[in-house]
Amino acid sequence: MSILTRPILEINLNNLEHNYLDLKKLASGAEAAAVIKDDAYGLGAEIIAKRLYKQAGCRIFFVAHGIEGERIRPHVPNAKIYVLQGIGEDSLSSFQKAELIPVIASKEQLSFWKEHKINGIKPAIQIETGLNRLGFREQDLQEMAIEDYQLFSLVLSHLACADEKDHFMNEYQLKNFIRLRTRFFPKLPASLSASDGTFLGSEYHFDIIRLGAAIYGINTAPYRENQMLPVVRVFAPILQIAELNRGDFVGYSATYRAAEQRKIAIISIGYGDGIPRSLSNTGKVFFYNGSKISEARIIGRISMDNIICDITEVENPHVGDMGFIINEFYTLDDIGRDAGTIGYEILSRIGKNSRFIRNYTE
Repeated sequence: MSILTRPILEINLNNLEHNYLDLKKLASGAEAAAVIKDDAYGLGAEIIAKRLYKQAGCRIFFVAHGIEGERIRPHVPNAKIYVLQGIGEDSLSSFQKAELIPVIASKEQLSFWKEHKINGIKPAIQIETGLNRLGFREQDLQEMAIEDYQLFSLVLSHLACADEKDHFMNEYQLKNFIRLRTRFFPKLPASLSASDGTFLGSEYHFDIIRLGAAIYGINTAPYRENQMLPVVRVFAPILQIAELNRGDFVGYSATYRAAEQRKIAIISIGYGDGIPRSLSNTGKVFFYNGSKISEARIIGRISMDNIICDITEVENPHVGDMGFIINEFYTLDDIGRDAGTIGYEILSRIGKNSRFIRNYTE
């Protein structure tokens, strides 16, 4: 008898590549960079970078930390790799070894860079336009030495509300970005938009778009139907099937009680695998029986290693059958909504978990 006990994370590389190329086409005229920070949102930065570099022709990558850039450098030998968190003592060796490009976002980082310049590298500068996160404020730019303006090769900023097409902040930040760029860096290439900004129109594209969540299948423009193909599926085996009698309780703290006779399945996945505990008594698990798909409600508290679901209406279930937590029609965005968070967080939490069997499909 064959039996599995671990959850499975399936990553469709063809769909990933399709999403990248589709967005690249949408932003024709701008270079399409791939954002593969946080281990490519947990999906494996080295594998993702290699695929986009070799198959899709991506030549610009963004990571968060120097160590991430160092890890992917062997797989993207001629690409530019920008590091969004900038440069410091803890990352200097990564920049030197892998020829990374820091994104300088503060006066302190600029001073550090001037002390530790790397031959052949010109950093990018991040300017603050309304998000009030990392970036030089206008006063900082005014106080910068004239010769410092010549240090940079790219000026960038980040939109706060691009997932809401008609939000006033989009136009506000666009105008602010154009004004500051024109005043301080008129000759530099520019980048304002991540995935969500790409959908706002050509005036937001500038020279480089930074494609992250959308290439992994997340809907970064929720005001319209998702145009991205799904990249991940998450499923886990049934470990046990049991009868639940009327009046029986389920799970920690006994938060569910059966009103009638039910059948339950214990699935080998839980919050230890990144499934939010907030899905307790509200989440869904899906089962395939040929072409028929059955939905089973999660009942009781989600525990570290297990989900319990009501399979009374599931046709002919067996131990070893797979329960799907994320699939083509119950997506990262759907589970994020039901858990009270966003698909970005779900993907990051799941992807970094070492307990999954990882399957890369074409």
